[in-house]
Amino acid sequence: MPVPSLAAMLSRTVADAADKALGVTEFAAHIRRSDHADFQADGVLTVAKSMRRNPRDLATDLISALPADGELASARVAGPGFVNLTLSDAALWRQVAARLADPRLGVDTPETGVTTVIDYSQPNIAKEMHVGHLRSTIIGDALVRILEHLGGSVIRRNHIGDWGTQFGMLIQYQLEHPVAPADGDEIATMSRLAALYRTARAAFDADPAFADRARQRVVALQAGDPETIDAWRDIVAESTRYFTDIYDQLGVRLTPADAVGESAYNPALAEVADELTRSAVAVNSDGALCVFFDDLRGPDGEPTPLIVRKSDGGYGYAATDLAALGQRVTDLHADRILYVVDARQALHFRMVFATARRAGWLPGTVDAVHVAFGTVLGPDGKPFKTRAGQTVRLADLITEAVTQARAVVAGKNPDLPGPALDQRARQVGIGALKYADLATSRTRDYTYDPQRMLALTGNTGVYLQYAHARVRSILARAGGGRPTIDVTAALEPAERSLILDLDAFADTLHEVTAGYEPHRLSGYLYRLAQTLTTFYELCPVLRAEPAQRANRLALCHLAGDTLRTGLGLLGIDAPDQL
Repeated sequence: MPVPSLAAMLSRTVADAADKALGVTEFAAHIRRSDHADFQADGVLTVAKSMRRNPRDLATDLISALPADGELASARVAGPGFVNLTLSDAALWRQVAARLADPRLGVDTPETGVTTVIDYSQPNIAKEMHVGHLRSTIIGDALVRILEHLGGSVIRRNHIGDWGTQFGMLIQYQLEHPVAPADGDEIATMSRLAALYRTARAAFDADPAFADRARQRVVALQAGDPETIDAWRDIVAESTRYFTDIYDQLGVRLTPADAVGESAYNPALAEVADELTRSAVAVNSDGALCVFFDDLRGPDGEPTPLIVRKSDGGYGYAATDLAALGQRVTDLHADRILYVVDARQALHFRMVFATARRAGWLPGTVDAVHVAFGTVLGPDGKPFKTRAGQTVRLADLITEAVTQARAVVAGKNPDLPGPALDQRARQVGIGALKYADLATSRTRDYTYDPQRMLALTGNTGVYLQYAHARVRSILARAGGGRPTIDVTAALEPAERSLILDLDAFADTLHEVTAGYEPHRLSGYLYRLAQTLTTFYELCPVLRAEPAQRANRLALCHLAGDTLRTGLGLLGIDAPDQL
């Protein structure tokens, strides 16, 4: 069952004392770690100001009302009115025992009953996935895992681009220049399709007659012409196999069943436009159906509209996104919708959400959030490109990461046989690729640096995987089951620091979901690994006296389980050996 964190328990204890001693029934006890005690509580300063009393005197009164139940070893006034709190050794050992006894390490399930739709990855049919898809796919997958772990019901949505005029162009070119099906894997097949798309694009731009035939093919596609629809379905199927292969290599949870393309919303687009017109949310402007906003204007001072229907009668991304949002609220019963899309689309989503609110499609009980992220940069500080100036293929990034990881793993474990080396290289390489992204605040840009991300030291996925493997090695050498903790044992400072860090796991997951920021979990795991290293240096485990040995092995068990669970929530494997 859930085990409240020490910080959460102290918050309640301090609030109860404030009620008893100060008569404050809603005391906001902000509990945080301290360099001078286990924790520090603030909140007294705010109360003292409203009561016009000396904050140190109030803090003293609050301390006098704290329970004398043996949980607290000391409570002292600090600074202008803070309260420093140090827990007893026995209280800390009991907390370790409680978390270790729970398969979930004491983590609660605050997302129970909440349905979240997460829209992420979003590749385009007939185009290869590139570095720009990396962040959306990895951040979205981590949020899926964390929200599910906290008890939520998560619906994955891969909003693929599978409709539009470009398909008329591609299908027409394929019909006029038929080729035999290509042999090879999904990556090679998709490369062929992408190359064919570029060739068709060039023909469209250079040959007016072909462009006219391509436009006629778009009409045939929209009208449901059987030959055209069959060709379109073949392209979608070929692309889907490729996407699935990439997702399998990355170890993300997206499946073909999660893909709902733009084409799925086509039947609803006309009704979207009609409803917006009837409600006067959208108006006609130079033949286009637009939604205007008082607070949105361009550099020239003119209003910046959301174009629902273009002047030629065609529908763009706005209409599709509005139809999708309505479906997610009405049919999927979403309580929360997250769009993991790069920051450049901030204005678009701001207008889409505002339009949906005004139309009544997005009720106040449903949150719609643009989970924006920055850009992957190259060594020159510019968006990552190949030397030829082309967008970097995601498949190439994966191959490079695994290849370089193979050298790292072989150097660390030269006797590892071939199949095991291949598996370990993939675990380390993919883990490094993901962690380099997830260790960075999602709103910031970051530089792709394969050398740094595969380093065995520093804030890297490899370092965390090594920290996990090291603790598993200690436990394997110790043998036996999980030890019984002696709660009367005195704590060494390094043991105390490790316990306090381990206890922050659940609170960290809550912080992640508060702002949809997986980097907070990455940072927590890195600090935990550093604290664990200090613990090894100062507190021998296998060479300790029997009583100490049992307690320290218990800490190793809890640390190993926390690292494995945390890495798993980031979508990163935690092998027992490196």
